[in-house]
Amino acid sequence: MLLARPVMLAQDGPTLHKEPSQDNPPTLGKDEGPSLSGPRTSTTTDARRLLSVKTIFVDRIDNALSEKLADGLSRMGRFRIVADRKGADTVVSGTCFDSRRLKTVHSEIFLHDRASGASIWQDIVRRHYNPPPLPKAVDDTATMILAHLGESIQEAQRK
Repeated sequence: MLLARPVMLAQDGPTLHKEPSQDNPPTLGKDEGPSLSGPRTSTTTDARRLLSVKTIFVDRIDNALSEKLADGLSRMGRFRIVADRKGADTVVSGTCFDSRRLKTVHSEIFLHDRASGASIWQDIVRRHYNPPPLPKAVDDTATMILAHLGESIQEAQRK
């Protein structure tokens, strides 16, 4: 009985640790807010190499995504699109799969060094359609990919 009393007194005393404040809840990193081009899905694997890209060869990608990307890349003014793979320092390749049953377009785009095959940048975009129709969803996908690439270039320039 004598031992129980000191233990009870210890529990009655003030606690040394402070309860966490709910005013500043924990975060998972910097909140970047919403983007007009959708959630950030791109990854830059070599920022220095991304900034040095001059010429790009665009491989054939389904649903005419390759044509839309080639047009958008040339309009960026930063890159020269070439018709021959050997004349490019980088290659854009990927897939643009449309699932008619799920009514989605799933695109995975990769920018890699032509000589070494090393990855420079990549993006994954999933877009629902019906409505909009499939061609509009592919247009939107190309716009999102180009916006993500532009954001990645700007981010690499700040480093």
